[in-house]
Amino acid sequence: MKITRGMAVVAAALVAVGLSLSGCSGSDSSSAAGDNVLTIGMPNGPQSDNSNPFLNSSAASLLGYRYAIYEPIAEINDAVPSQKATPWLATSWKWNAAYTKLTITARHGVTWSDGVAFSAADIAYSLQLRKDNPALNTEGLPYDDITTSGDTVSVTFGTGQFVNQVKVLQLFIVPEHIWKTIKDPTKDPVKKPVGTGPYVLTSWTPQAVTLKANKHYWGGKLAAPELRYVSYSGNDTLTTALVTGAAQWGWTFIADYQHVYIDMDKAHNRVYYPAGLGIDDIVLNNEKAPFNDVAVRRALNMVVDRAKESKVAESGIFPELTNVTGIPTPAGDSFISDAYKDKEFSIDVKGAKKVLTDAGYTYNGNTLIGKDGTPVAFTISAPAGWNDYDLGLTLIQASALSIGINVTIENPTADAWTDSLNTGNFQAAIHWTNGGVTPWESYADMFDPAYYVPIGQEAVWNYGRYQNDAAKSLFTAYTDATDDADRTKALDALQKIFVEDVPAIAMTAHRAGAETSTQYYTGWPSDSNPYANPQPTMGNVALILTKLKAATD
Repeated sequence: MKITRGMAVVAAALVAVGLSLSGCSGSDSSSAAGDNVLTIGMPNGPQSDNSNPFLNSSAASLLGYRYAIYEPIAEINDAVPSQKATPWLATSWKWNAAYTKLTITARHGVTWSDGVAFSAADIAYSLQLRKDNPALNTEGLPYDDITTSGDTVSVTFGTGQFVNQVKVLQLFIVPEHIWKTIKDPTKDPVKKPVGTGPYVLTSWTPQAVTLKANKHYWGGKLAAPELRYVSYSGNDTLTTALVTGAAQWGWTFIADYQHVYIDMDKAHNRVYYPAGLGIDDIVLNNEKAPFNDVAVRRALNMVVDRAKESKVAESGIFPELTNVTGIPTPAGDSFISDAYKDKEFSIDVKGAKKVLTDAGYTYNGNTLIGKDGTPVAFTISAPAGWNDYDLGLTLIQASALSIGINVTIENPTADAWTDSLNTGNFQAAIHWTNGGVTPWESYADMFDPAYYVPIGQEAVWNYGRYQNDAAKSLFTAYTDATDDADRTKALDALQKIFVEDVPAIAMTAHRAGAETSTQYYTGWPSDSNPYANPQPTMGNVALILTKLKAATD
């Protein structure tokens, strides 16, 4: 049903603009390729004029243009985490043996987009800014001393950062001469951003955000003279834009992508969906009823239909998670504890009801009654127009009803939804985790107490506000470990907590990805050339934009 709906919407849109499903592009191919605007789309609905790169709810973050303006210390290929980092604003870096000190050498010849010279001081300032403002320290890094000497920056950390070494290198850098004048960097909308990146913001409207090539750019000539970022109302409208050629780079869920997208223009349309260790999960607010009771968390975990979530909601693009640890297989096989090697999810309605009644819940007919005598219910959300997540909500609703819990579905705008997660103003939501080179990253995103903030304050991960002293110690032990044996011991114990305490509910593997067109520009990352994470909201944007070349066909 979902495939039919998506195809019907695309077909109707194509007919409306005078195109047929036999496949043709709505873009004018008569102009010179290198003169074309590169249009980048995301299905995130209405945006507000906010280009603060630190805020996950800003347009710069939700559309991805923060990474076209601000650049990292080094480019890390999330699609192939084992690949060596590419020097970017730093030409070299070195850790001490304990991973408690990092020495960074800043690149010469880099200029901010306003003409001011870039220096090591900007790197040091950007790190200090995160240290001084915990809300900006979204990576949760334990900064200690940050000093400069000539072209080098020395950073020490309170604990070993073996598992966070990639996070440090991925940090984007902001100009000290601009940001030191900003009174509150956690709230300022930064409407005139200045960066070292390949593009500069030139106009902002609710319809489109326009960036033009940075004339001061240190990284060489750019193929695309102009970028146009558009926030479409949902997956279907962005799919239509990609099919018609109105957008040439985007990330949206397309159920039957071969038929709906690739076959529409086989010469130019491409997809790249690299696999990894990230997952899609149900975020449970551990500080709000009913999920402040582990019995309810366990019971819901026992009845979620992961096979349907994968096959129906995600059309098989995101594989179901089968192991009870929530670690994707086979990618994460080597990390799964021996205690859980053969333990798989299975739907157990009878067992889930027993968990609830043993915990003091009762039933009035088919309705679950809480310990306070009222029916148990909750609200779950995903952004309007994200049709895979939206369909997934209805499946979760049916699963919860099987154990007597009534579920209300909400579909706010992406901006409002993000804000609700950040502030803790929700009961449950479908979300995702980052990938990383080990499951530690995914686990930390879901339930590392180091990310905990009270409801009302801005969280960067651990949206479910999970608190557990044992878990906090284990996450620290993992990051502090100096050998694989100690890391394995900590990760095994974290798996036990995840399985037994259910801070969140793992559902499917999560694949970052992108749909691209080679009609105007070539050089996109692909299965045959996996040099970067292709998603336009992820950190490899500057790397990709510098790799593009004008198409010659």
